Amino acid sequence: MRKQTLSLAAVATGTALALSACGGVSTTTGGDDGGEYPSGSVEMYVGADPGGSSDLISRQIATGLSDELGETFSVLNRSGSNGALAAAEVQQAEPDGNIISVQNASLFAITPLAVAEDEVTSIDDFDVVGGVSRDDYVLVTNSENPWKTIDDLKGAGKKVTYGTTGVGTGAQLACALTYESGDIDSEAVPFDGGAPALTALLGNQVDTACLQTGEAIENIENGKLTALSVFAPERIEFLPDVPTATEQGLDVEVYQYRFMTTPKGTPQDVKDTIWEAMQTTFESEDYQAFNEQNSLTPMEVPGDEVAEALETDKQRYADLVEEYDIDLGDAS
Repeated sequence: MRKQTLSLAAVATGTALALSACGGVSTTTGGDDGGEYPSGSVEMYVGADPGGSSDLISRQIATGLSDELGETFSVLNRSGSNGALAAAEVQQAEPDGNIISVQNASLFAITPLAVAEDEVTSIDDFDVVGGVSRDDYVLVTNSENPWKTIDDLKGAGKKVTYGTTGVGTGAQLACALTYESGDIDSEAVPFDGGAPALTALLGNQVDTACLQTGEAIENIENGKLTALSVFAPERIEFLPDVPTATEQGLDVEVYQYRFMTTPKGTPQDVKDTIWEAMQTTFESEDYQAFNEQNSLTPMEVPGDEVAEALETDKQRYADLVEEYDIDLGDAS
């Protein structure tokens, strides 16, 4: 594998955290003289800590943009609130393409269901340049447990604990919907990211967890974890033998996807330049190998299609939360 191709699973087990030295070092942006874009280095904000899936995806795209456009695209980590802190910095930036961000769908489609109205981050405050990739969630348990399916959890004979990657995330919603719609006695245990949730599951500190596929697949393949369900519309390429929740009788489809954004009002020619460079990056062997290595499904679609998907998902999730009387703002 080329040196640019990094594994989310390796990061989740603590083997790739050295990436933290790569971020947050550049503070110089391109010029604002109306010349050819980019005319200097560009800052890419990521709303997560170094080493997680959002960070690694942003770095892989930043490498491609730097190669294609001949200027440095530096990743700066602003973690917190499921990406809301980084989003706020991008929203407030000048709309000239010098500050951009790969953002996640859950911030706009799920987090609004978990926070106060004045804390909601709206996609209407950004320009969506184009889609990047989809990262599916998988429900897993420690292989020392006897469970193989969601039905097994229904007959567990105990309150089943489940770890998620935080409040207002897709992992929280996927698990909450599964346990509520399946009428399974359960208790949520939110963690600040996939790595600590995975660590807790491997240590049997929680019974189950909803994780992104790239965070869990290595331990599924080595037999330490058992995959009980995925939450995609169909079985996923990377875990073809694992049934969907729909196949198991539950109306639960939840998945993460990411897309490039710029401040509202960024000139169209700037957005076009970024999107064209992204498309060239997507076609590279390094980037395709990165997706394969990290169990990412391409979602390389124009920005208007991403915005439409966000609106559809936001309403769909809101309807399900209301139907099953789920309070995402309540960690318990």
